Amino acid sequence: MNDTQITLIQQSFAGVVPIKAEAAAIFYDHLFAHAPEVRPLFKGDLSEQGTKLMAMLGAVVNGLRDLDRIVPVAEKLAVDHVEYGVTAAQYEPVGAALLHTLETGLGDAFTLDVREAWIEAYTILSGVMIDAAYSEGADA
Repeated sequence: MNDTQITLIQQSFAGVVPIKAEAAAIFYDHLFAHAPEVRPLFKGDLSEQGTKLMAMLGAVVNGLRDLDRIVPVAEKLAVDHVEYGVTAAQYEPVGAALLHTLETGLGDAFTLDVREAWIEAYTILSGVMIDAAYSEGADA
């Protein structure tokens, strides 16, 4: 991920922040429609979960220039989610829901370059998280 991609991600996420509650609802609607098997993993209030999701995304987006700081947090998050029943295969529909949310929320501002930057970031971070949670050495 290069500096230009990080800037695109940060600028585009700034466009989502004003609609963060709506964005979270779009995310979960898409996720549950395309991966209904994950719905039982969400036992609490979805609006509260959406607030947590958007806060976590904001922290990651703001920390992209300091991966040494956010990678350990992402790894711990992934390991913790194993206890909730999350599988490695479920990272794919989560990524698709994220892209759909950004595309819906940003409209024309979700350009091909922005999309590619988000795909790159999600691929890197989800790979780190999957490795931390499901590799042979993981304490899962």
